[in-house]
Amino acid sequence: MNSKRFTLILSTLLLLISCVNKESKVKIAKTPKPIKGMVWIPGGIFKQGAVTGDEMALAHEKPQHFVEISGFYMDISEVTNQQFAEFINETSYVTTAERPVDWEELKKQLPDGVTKPHDSVLQPGSLLFKKTQSSVPNFYDFSQWWRWTNGVNWKHPYGPESSIEGKEKYPVIHVSYEDVLAYCKWRGHRLPTEAEWEFAARASNADAIHFWGNDTESLSKYVNSWDGEFPVQNTLQDGFERIAPVKSFPPNDFGLFDMSGNVWEWTSDWYNINYYSELASKKDIVKDPTGAKSPFNPNNSKLKERVIKGGSFLCSAAYCASYRISARMASDPESSHEHLGFRTVVTPEMIN
Repeated sequence: MNSKRFTLILSTLLLLISCVNKESKVKIAKTPKPIKGMVWIPGGIFKQGAVTGDEMALAHEKPQHFVEISGFYMDISEVTNQQFAEFINETSYVTTAERPVDWEELKKQLPDGVTKPHDSVLQPGSLLFKKTQSSVPNFYDFSQWWRWTNGVNWKHPYGPESSIEGKEKYPVIHVSYEDVLAYCKWRGHRLPTEAEWEFAARASNADAIHFWGNDTESLSKYVNSWDGEFPVQNTLQDGFERIAPVKSFPPNDFGLFDMSGNVWEWTSDWYNINYYSELASKKDIVKDPTGAKSPFNPNNSKLKERVIKGGSFLCSAAYCASYRISARMASDPESSHEHLGFRTVVTPEMIN
């Protein structure tokens, strides 16, 4: 081989190597800086809503529609009592469950015709779950297992005499939408949108009903939910009567804990029963949707509700099975109760 030909071949090889390296730099995304206590959720396109074959799916989980999500960070678990206490100690914030009761606001959550209770009853408090003595024929009457209890709040989750001492790693509960927004502002984060939440919960299981797959036989291994006849008897097959400490069950494929069961989680979206149909009717993939422009729930037209996701320790196959990824429910932003908490997200532009 003459020297000119060798030089030409060597130059060509070097040029090809250079091109490969340049192309690699373009294709390889920059690894995001880790944030303590949070997981990086890479962007992607997914089908939001109930998957084919999910026999428990409700109408408001359909139809499926394509959504594109930009990358973001999400809390690895639900916000705990310890984390919320840090916020309270620094800001002296008073949660809605600790404030005097406004009857005009409270009666918006009640059926028409309910008489105003005595002032001794209208004291600060929140909703507590109670078992029933016998089987429940009508699951639409929530009052059968919920009761307003004076003196209940995030510091006293089961009554005035209860406390969170020793429960620092449990998810904070009895927090309203207003409360969690205040926490987010203090922390410099925000609530996830419903689409972000579902994308993060689904992880790599594109067509699965649950974050671990379609198997329901091993439910108690993955989820803190209701075992037994709801709301009469809990067999404690999963090891817990009520809420569990965060990270008590296996994480999903993104490394997120408690995306199914334990406590419901607030999202920033308005609850609108027509929203999924509106998204599905769009020809293009919807990028980073932030929810309906306005709330609409024909079953509760008085309230302007937000979407909550993930299900709770009260979910069972017979009742709602809301530990499914696509499950969603509406909650009044003014209300707080025993099985609703939250986690936060942050995007790169929020920290740069």
